[in-house]
Amino acid sequence: MRYAIVTETYPPEVNGVALTVQGLERGLRARGNEVEVVRPRQGQDTAQPHELLVRGVALPRYPGLRFGLPVPYRLARHWRRQRPDAVYIATEGPLGWSALRTAHRLGIPVATGLHTRFDTYLPDYGAAWLQPVALAWMRRFHNRGDATLVPTRELQDFLESNGFHHPRLLARAVDASQFSPRQRDADLRAAWGLHARALAVIHVGRIAAEKNLDLAIRAFRRIQRQRPDARFVWVGDGPLRERIARENPDFVFCGIQRGQDLARHFASGDLFLFPSRSETFGNVTLEAMASGVATVAFDYGAAREHLQSGYSGVTVDDEGNFIEAAQRLAGDDALRAPLGANASLAMQRLHPEHVVAEFEALLHELSQRRRAHALAAA
Repeated sequence: MRYAIVTETYPPEVNGVALTVQGLERGLRARGNEVEVVRPRQGQDTAQPHELLVRGVALPRYPGLRFGLPVPYRLARHWRRQRPDAVYIATEGPLGWSALRTAHRLGIPVATGLHTRFDTYLPDYGAAWLQPVALAWMRRFHNRGDATLVPTRELQDFLESNGFHHPRLLARAVDASQFSPRQRDADLRAAWGLHARALAVIHVGRIAAEKNLDLAIRAFRRIQRQRPDARFVWVGDGPLRERIARENPDFVFCGIQRGQDLARHFASGDLFLFPSRSETFGNVTLEAMASGVATVAFDYGAAREHLQSGYSGVTVDDEGNFIEAAQRLAGDDALRAPLGANASLAMQRLHPEHVVAEFEALLHELSQRRRAHALAAA
């Protein structure tokens, strides 16, 4: 089968959407499909044989990310020459909209992916009053597709109750052969300024307003009262990094890490704090769990789907409980260690190849359904 994937973010950009899309693309190709990626050009990169690159513009306040400009006529010409059996559109930006309209005109079935709850970001940028508008915009986009893929039952239920027509669950998984306690690195911990028994509190992700990072900082300062040897290690980058580093000179900032280096950073931590309440899923939760790192997170997204509170980590429902749980785990090595071990064991039961197989089956279903409709109308 021939499939097209349209996305406005893709590696070497580092974020959950980019890496998830790349995993699906590579997985489809490994299963014998022909896959084309339509994405914005990044810097001076050149198109690979399986890519169609379009012009992009830097995303305001996120200079490392871009959105693609609409190219409806180019896409129409291209897809008439090399018609895909189905299209997967991962992002709702201008490129995604033009791909959706073009596929609709050409009669090509479309699955969309809801990877980001943009409506939940708005309060962090002083625009809470726009949340209903953002949700309506997202609903209009996704309802023009044949299926909307979501990573959790919680999100599927929310969309169904808010007028989204075709939400379909496509679970997420983590590569437990990459993210593993075996990646723990004593030399890396020493570079962070930690002795063997000191506590490494770690946060991995975009350093931005919507991530609720002030809560993580408050939790860490409480931890320091009982564990003066603790260090707070930050992996990632974003618009708030400079301010947080200036206000907290004792924090360790490691920048963006990829692949095996990212796995080493995860596994070398002792306690993962994930204070975000705006994630659609939160891949980093699974990566921390697979790495054997005890995790504190809010009870939604990946944590609700996969983290068993009190057994493989701790989930909370408010900020006070978040700080209390972080402080409790930081001060009790005997409690924290089995949580991490149980989390790592639980993640070994998730298999990325199963997710790709379900993705392939869904795209094939949409393609066959469209062909059946065309034959019935002929």
